[in-house]
Amino acid sequence: MKKIISVLLVVLFISSVAFADGPIKKLGRGLANIVTCPLEIIKGVSDANSENGPIAAISFGVLKGVFNTGIRVVVGAYEVITFPIPIPRDYSPILTDPEFFLEEGLL
Repeated sequence: MKKIISVLLVVLFISSVAFADGPIKKLGRGLANIVTCPLEIIKGVSDANSENGPIAAISFGVLKGVFNTGIRVVVGAYEVITFPIPIPRDYSPILTDPEFFLEEGLL
């Protein structure tokens, strides 16, 4: 039994290295989106405050952050569930601006 588990782990490791830009990146991107989705609220407030001031931050900024949180968690869950399947084409990201949260910085 230990031998079978060892062989499976080696095969999994080799396949993850071979597909590092494909399904493994899609899985990582999905998990990252799920974990970092609440930070969208902070970013929404920060962006609205920078552009339009504190009143916009506590109204529009919060709503924008909550909306973006929902989008990021749904896309993250979708990517985690479908990571072995090459959809969209060639495992390309659904969220591209940014692909990962904080890729462009919070402020």
